[in-house]
Amino acid sequence: MASITIRNLDDALKRKLRLRAAERNHSMEEEARDILRDALAQESAPAENLADAIRKLIEPTGGVELSLPPREPIRDPPDFT
Repeated sequence: MASITIRNLDDALKRKLRLRAAERNHSMEEEARDILRDALAQESAPAENLADAIRKLIEPTGGVELSLPPREPIRDPPDFT
């Protein structure tokens, strides 16, 4: 079994963990393991594509029609001499 050390744990958070463990008649270590096990057992939703998220927001309003300006020839680069 692996072990970890958690440093710089906020005093209030440690107190809440201690109280939660005491309510369940567990040690703080056992309660922390249970919390981690429960949190990591849940399936996280896959990250949504940004374009799909924007489309989902805009589609209910009927979408947006953008007029594209005509293409122009490539400009010469600036001369900084």
